Amino acid sequence: MSTILVTGGTGTLGRHVTERLRADGHEVRVLSRHARPYAVDLREGGSGLDEAVAGVDTIVHCASSPRGGDEKAARNLIPAARRAGVGHFVYISIVGVDRVPFGYYRSKLAVERLVEESGLGWTVLRATQFHDLVLSVLQSMARLPVLLLPARVKDQPVDVTEVADRLAELAQGAPAGRVDDMGGPEVRTFDSLARAYLRATGRRRAVVKVPLRGAAYDAFREGGHLAPERAVGKGTFDEYLAERFKTGVPRR
Repeated sequence: MSTILVTGGTGTLGRHVTERLRADGHEVRVLSRHARPYAVDLREGGSGLDEAVAGVDTIVHCASSPRGGDEKAARNLIPAARRAGVGHFVYISIVGVDRVPFGYYRSKLAVERLVEESGLGWTVLRATQFHDLVLSVLQSMARLPVLLLPARVKDQPVDVTEVADRLAELAQGAPAGRVDDMGGPEVRTFDSLARAYLRATGRRRAVVKVPLRGAAYDAFREGGHLAPERAVGKGTFDEYLAERFKTGVPRR
């Protein structure tokens, strides 16, 4: 069994990856800003980072923030991995980072390129948005009496546990480069996802679809973030809502 470091190992995805790797018998180190003994801010680096990667066979890099800092974090983590002789660097990215000119996506694409040019053995998996993220967006929107949605936008949410299973599988294999994308089982309009959320939670909101402008919106509207040909996920958004709110599977 190998020693594997999971960055962002207390987060939405990382904690599931950690659980699966430990269940398979690996020694797993969890790195995050607050997880002892490897409490490290990757944007700052430092000696604590070198201690965290020392003796590690594989790194699964799940730490990420839409608020910025991903590239800086990678520029600290990758050299530390090289110094430690890490044999495999696994990175989770997002479907469409090369097609949608959205700030966070650009940052994820830049990290992909840093990984590819790192000199390490590497694997990159791109996935569509997690059910959890879609839910958090809808919960935020539902704070208003009217649910304002971007018009003509679709999504393909995937269950985070299924992505964790795939990442754990990749981490236990040889470096594979850019692997096939992983998408959720259904491409749905954002309107249908919102209505499913309202039914599951018993909320009543008027739903208004608002046309937006800009290159990023155009790319989302054209489906640049979707992978219908890679709809390999099993769990649907309706099933996720039913489990989360303990209801029956809502009708569309």
